[in-house]
Formats: sequence, C-alpha cells, structure tokens
Amino acid sequence: MTTSILSQINGPEDLQGLTLNQLKQLAEEIRRELIEVTSRTGGHLAPNLGVVELTIALHRVFNSPADKIIWDVGHQAYVHKLLTGRRDRFATLRQLGGISGFPKREESPHDIFATGHSSTSISAALGIALARDMKKEDFKVVAVIGDGALTGGMAFEALNHAGHTKTDLIVILNDNEMSIAENVGALSSYLTRMRTDPKYYKGKEEIEYILKRIPNIGPKMLLLANRLKDSVKHLVVPGMLFEELGFTYLGPIPGHDLAALKKVLHDAKALTGPVLVHVITKKGKGYLPAEENPDKFHGTGPFDIATGQSAGGTGPISYTEAFGRELVALGQQDARIVAITAAMPTGTGLYHFAREIPHRFFDVGIAEQHAVTLAAGMATQGLKPVVAIYSTFLQRAYDQVLHDVCLQKLPVVLAMDRAGLVGEDGPTHHGVFDIAYLRSIPNLVLMEPKDENELRHMLYTAIQHDGPIALRYPRGNGIGVPLEQQLRQLPLGKAEVLREGSQGWILALGSLVYDALAAAEELAGEGLDIGVVNMRFVKPLDEDLLHRLVATNTPWLTVENHVLAGGFGSAILEFLHQNGYQRQEVTMLGLPDQFIEHGRVEELKAIYCLNQDGIKASCLEMLAKRQQKTILVAGK
Repeated sequence: MTTSILSQINGPEDLQGLTLNQLKQLAEEIRRELIEVTSRTGGHLAPNLGVVELTIALHRVFNSPADKIIWDVGHQAYVHKLLTGRRDRFATLRQLGGISGFPKREESPHDIFATGHSSTSISAALGIALARDMKKEDFKVVAVIGDGALTGGMAFEALNHAGHTKTDLIVILNDNEMSIAENVGALSSYLTRMRTDPKYYKGKEEIEYILKRIPNIGPKMLLLANRLKDSVKHLVVPGMLFEELGFTYLGPIPGHDLAALKKVLHDAKALTGPVLVHVITKKGKGYLPAEENPDKFHGTGPFDIATGQSAGGTGPISYTEAFGRELVALGQQDARIVAITAAMPTGTGLYHFAREIPHRFFDVGIAEQHAVTLAAGMATQGLKPVVAIYSTFLQRAYDQVLHDVCLQKLPVVLAMDRAGLVGEDGPTHHGVFDIAYLRSIPNLVLMEPKDENELRHMLYTAIQHDGPIALRYPRGNGIGVPLEQQLRQLPLGKAEVLREGSQGWILALGSLVYDALAAAEELAGEGLDIGVVNMRFVKPLDEDLLHRLVATNTPWLTVENHVLAGGFGSAILEFLHQNGYQRQEVTMLGLPDQFIEHGRVEELKAIYCLNQDGIKASCLEMLAKRQQKTILVAGK
C-alpha cells in the first residue's frame, strides 16, 4: 500500500525532502482531496485543479511566509491552504466556522493579502515589495494572477508602475484561457499566439546573427539591421508587451510539468527587477467533468463525483434564470436592448441572451468600470443597455455609475445579481452594501422584488424608464410563485400593502417579504395584528403610504437583507426626520456594521434574525416596547 504523502505535509517545509516522483504523487493526492471535499461543500474546483503543480513548485522554491505569495482573486488558493497547515481543517472549507474559500489574513500567516475580487494581486505585491525596499529587508514577493484577471485595468496599472520602479518582483501569469467564462479580447488573442507556436521565440541576438551572415551585407546593411532590431523583436519575440512594460519575460512554461516549473521559478528567483513567468495550465486538470466544463466547475455546489452532476433537487426557477429568460423575451421585442456583462455570462444569466441575440451581447472581460461606461456611451445613442453585474462587483464601478451614468441621466439598467447574503463565498462576495452606495446618487431609481415574478415586472419597468435605474435581487432559487404571462409597468416609488395591521407594521424589502408575511401570520395566531408592506422601492420611497402609516400611530419594523448603515431602514428614518415625525417608533432589522462571515444563507439569516423566527421575535420586542411606553405614560 502506497503511503500517503499529503498526510505528512504540515507546512511548506515538508516539501523540501521530497523527490520529483513523490511530488507528482502529492499532486495526484491533492487532486483527489480537492474533488472529494468540494463534492460535499461546493467551491471553486476547476481553478484549483489547474494550479496543483504550480502551487507545489512555488512552495518548494520559495520560503513562505518569509517570502510573500499573493493569490489574485483567491479562488485558486485551495492547494495553498492544503500545503500551509490547514490540511486537517480542509473538510470545513466554506462552512460556518470553517476555513474560508479565499485567502484570509486572520486564518494563516501564509495568507499575505486577503483577496476575493479580481486584478488586485500585482498592486498589492508591488506595495509589499516597495515596503520591503524602504525597510531594507530581504525576501521575495510573488503575485499569481490568472490570464482572465489581466482583462482588469488595475492589473495593467500595476504592471506599468512595477516596470517603472524596477524593484524585485515576480509575477506568475497563470494562463488557462479562462477567467470564469472563456476569455475575450485582444489580450487573450495575444496570449494565444504566444502559447500556440513553440518556435515563436527567437532572441534579438539570433536575428542579428542571421542578418550578419547574409553575403555582401556591408556596413550600411549592418547599420540598418541595428536600426531594425527593435522593430523586428516586436514581430518575433513573445512577451514583448511585458518586456516593454519593464519586465523580464520567461515562458511560456508547461504548467503541469513540475521539473520545468521548479527550474523556471529558480531562474526567476535569481533575477533582479520585475520578472513575469508565463505558465500554461488547464483549468479542471485531472477531473474529466471539470476539464470538459470548466465554466460549470469554476464555482460549483455539491456534486456527485462519478457523474459530475449537481446534488439535490432543482426547486423553483432561480432569480438569475428568471432575469436571463425575460431579458431575451424583451430583447426580441425591442431592438434597442443590449446586454453587457463583465466576464459572467453564465453567472448573470446572460448566456441566454448571448445565444439568442449574439449581435447585441457584449462580454467585456473582468472590467466592471468599462462595462458601465460602455453602457453609458451606448445609451447616448438611443440604445437601452442592461448591465448585469453581481452587487459585490458593481462596487468596483462606483464612479462610473455616479459620473458617467447618473450625472448625465442616461437610461442604463443596472441588474445587480447576488444582492444580500450569498453564503459560502463570505465577506468578499456578500452583496450587502449596494443600497448604501447607490441611494445617495441623484437621478437613480433603486428597487428590489419580493419574488421571481415581480423581478420580471421590475425588469420590464426598468426598460421603460427614461433614466438610470438599478434592480437588486438575491442569489439562489425564487419563491416558487407562478410567472404571469403579461408583464406590467410598476408605478415608480409605489409600495404594495400585503396585509393590514392595527398594532404595527413590517416594512419589508425583497425576498424577506415572505419571511415577514409568515411571521405576521404566526403572530396573528397568537392574537397580534401586524401589517406587512412590500416596499419594492428604496428610492423613491412611497411617501404617500408612509404618511398614511404614520397616522395609524403604531410602531414600525423595517426589514432588509443589507447593512443597516445607509440602508433601507436609514432611508425610512430620513423620511421621518425630514417630515418632522419625531414620535414615530421604528425598529430596524438588518445586518450590523461588520463584515459577515461565510456560511449557508439559511444559517446566516438565522444568526442575524433575518428569517421568520427573527422577524417574529423583533415584532414581539417592538410591541413590548410600545406596551411599556403606554404603561409609563398611563402611570405619569
């Protein structure tokens, strides 16, 4: 029986005595562990299968944590976690109280920089390298970035600066032709040319040598050759893009060849100045379903290892699917509609639009800022751009929303998927800040549906609106309500009273409306009469309804899947203050002023009282306060 090598790895130092064959065995054991654990917990399987050998080689050549290794996005760091003392806890990956699915500084000294969004690694690594130089310290700094992340402009800003500083820095370009979906754009084509022709590389010295051997070339031809040298190298030498930015380029290197990886990393370590190592890997390497469908296994839920099929039932249609299908139907009726995504056609549901109306679909790569301003430009020409971006990623385009869209009152639809708590991906991915960062911007309408059917009506409403409008909706399956065939335009800023109440009101937003209704029904069984309002719009608020509810002289509970600071409840308080309603009692239920941990959405909702039981308890507390106040007034 073969002895397990992975079971003996408690830190990177344990790699040092292993032979090449043992390292290869370790790679296979790591792949099995990745597949087995993520089949139970879900996670980013395909990216990690693709970096097994690269991660082993990095930890064999460099001395972490003295040497600093920074992982871009972070969804490719599972192997790193296995090799840096977290093997025994790896089964808790992405579970409540378990280890994170991304690098996390609090979790390990080997996690140098917390990452969860794209294209940040080179900037962070350069900052660390410059700090090292200022403090006259001696260690290596390595940034590992996927080729998809190079479509983000921040990566190029950092490359440009790094080349200018000329400090010692190693950038590993993990080139697997994928970000989440297949890469797009000129850079991807450039990298493809570099990796597909093994004879592409010819050094400038070789070109000069050939030219010198031409008979009767003469002094004039030699002079001309020298003048041509810099021009010729742009045509025949790969990596010139990086060379011109000031980097020494090494590669392309086969990314699953441990011997080749070790050699090139040793070479890079010995060089001074900025170095870029171009490594070719295969996303999903070693697990056939992930190799054949890397998009699906980029981020997956639990699955059956034998078949690769997702575990569990199908359930109601997801919000993402409802959005994607309805946008296609609307796009087929209205030639002005265009769909834009930032490297997430599947995650946002826009793959339907890409398939059915490809000439009006635009995937810009991991470039949220560009996506929003691209939409603004299109809107000036009479088009109706719908920009589908996760809530947490739209944060990266805040200035573009404010300056390029809202300032000009342009009719751009911002479709914010994954709004609210998203679960196991944790604090880097929870979409719980968008209300706060959007509702302060003039000219913008902001709304949230209670279910997948209302989402479709809101999308139709957004298309009809002649100005900036944002639509936020959660991750996962809808409520399971029937989908009406006829779409209708919702009146802007008008809420929906779902249940009248004589003792108090729940002002609820989004899918939490159904938790509020269930809580109110349960309270009714106990003799308590609480009304429920589906607020629909955060901006503008339904002020007519709010004036009416103030007149009932009953307490309110606001409920939102968002941070309380600057959120929907804050908007309600602002309304009351502006209208002089100083006596109105309001209890706010939402997320506290902290980054929320990872765990299943149901678990997190329970912890922060954003479920039926939590809303009921908050209502009882609200009513108890009113009763206490009544007693005090009567006693006075």
